[in-house]
Amino acid sequence: MSRAQSSRRGFLKRATAVATAGAMAPYYWSSRVAGADSKNDRVGVASIGTSIYTDRWGHKGEMDGRGAVVGHQAGRLGNMVAVADVNRRYAEHFAARYDGRCTVYTDYHKLLDRHDVEAVTIGTPDHWHSKIAIEAMLAGKDVYCEKPLTLTIDEGKRICRVARETGRVFQVGTQQRSEYDRVFLKAVAIARSGRLGDKLHALSSVGTAESGGPFENQAPPPELDWDFWLGQAPKVPYCPQRCDYDFRWWLEYSGGQVTDWGVHHTDIALWALGEESTGPVEIEGNGDFPGVPNGYNVARTFDCTMRFASGNTIRLYSGPNELIISGEKGRIRVNRGGLTGKPVEELTRADEERLDEEILKLCGGWKTGGREGDHMQNFFDCIKSRKQPISDVFSHHRSVSACHLCNVAMRLNRKVRWDPEKEDFLGDDQASALLSREQRRPYTIDA
Repeated sequence: MSRAQSSRRGFLKRATAVATAGAMAPYYWSSRVAGADSKNDRVGVASIGTSIYTDRWGHKGEMDGRGAVVGHQAGRLGNMVAVADVNRRYAEHFAARYDGRCTVYTDYHKLLDRHDVEAVTIGTPDHWHSKIAIEAMLAGKDVYCEKPLTLTIDEGKRICRVARETGRVFQVGTQQRSEYDRVFLKAVAIARSGRLGDKLHALSSVGTAESGGPFENQAPPPELDWDFWLGQAPKVPYCPQRCDYDFRWWLEYSGGQVTDWGVHHTDIALWALGEESTGPVEIEGNGDFPGVPNGYNVARTFDCTMRFASGNTIRLYSGPNELIISGEKGRIRVNRGGLTGKPVEELTRADEERLDEEILKLCGGWKTGGREGDHMQNFFDCIKSRKQPISDVFSHHRSVSACHLCNVAMRLNRKVRWDPEKEDFLGDDQASALLSREQRRPYTIDA
């Protein structure tokens, strides 16, 4: 039996099991959580997608990619029992930290078939997120997936449907919701309090994408299954610039800086403006898409405006890294370096106490210290409580959809109108065709 046939058969078996069991997932957890203090009761976890970056940002030598970082965060809180990566060297590098207790796979389906794997982290390139996440939920696993969650809006709708059907806990890696000394949470609480005004404007500024090419094709390294890496994307020859960190600059695998960094600040902006459960009704913008053959092809620079039915607006553009939220009463600025603005300076001790109460409500009663690793701790706490985590899949779907909508408007080079309830464009077949992409077999998303 081929790998594709085996994967397909396993997927169908898991889907049938979930359809039969349905909402019994919380019952499965109730018996094991009761005494979950001992080390033997720690959650069995596995990591899918672990890359290594070389000589990036002035770092000499090799450093863990984001998938490996979140995998190791999970490994400190649970029992890391398995890792899968289409590049076997990356998987072996990751597993070396666990003294033989972490089994290495190149095919993640074998990992999902293990009964001792109760939760997974996903740190693959973006075009693999949806398929793996859906199959993991159908296999009965809770999921922590890196952002941006999806390659298309259609993928997000599918993930949300499966999450509802299976009842799995799903945390997305937009860690600004729980870390960085809570400055983003405080900004959200201030904006939602009315201190800035009734009609708000957010400036989500996230830097530029890289440009480069044309690149020279070459034979893939022996440790990499290149066809498997490509997955649903078109079959093309290998070049190293398509892999590892740089996959972000190809529309075939990502949405560029618009989704990669854009979803961080835009997610906070939607939350702050009270638009986290809906979407814009009108989107327009322009972007600089390089036309280099076999080269990076996402928008290098961009400037998009999203208008909401409430009258609020968000502008997503390629300026300095910051989020500015303003209204008729005031203006605040926040990024990972801190929170500033006159409304912040004027807060009294009583104001601070009220904001702390609001932050606790925003976090669903979960107390975050704003430390690195809190986002993963929230995921593990929710695995036990069966509550929705702080960066739930449903709100993130709305956040990344807003970024996808900006890419659609830029690719069409015109204004588009959107129905947030139906999640479709209004009378625009050309735009609606960009809600999904043709997927290469046998790597299609079947749910």
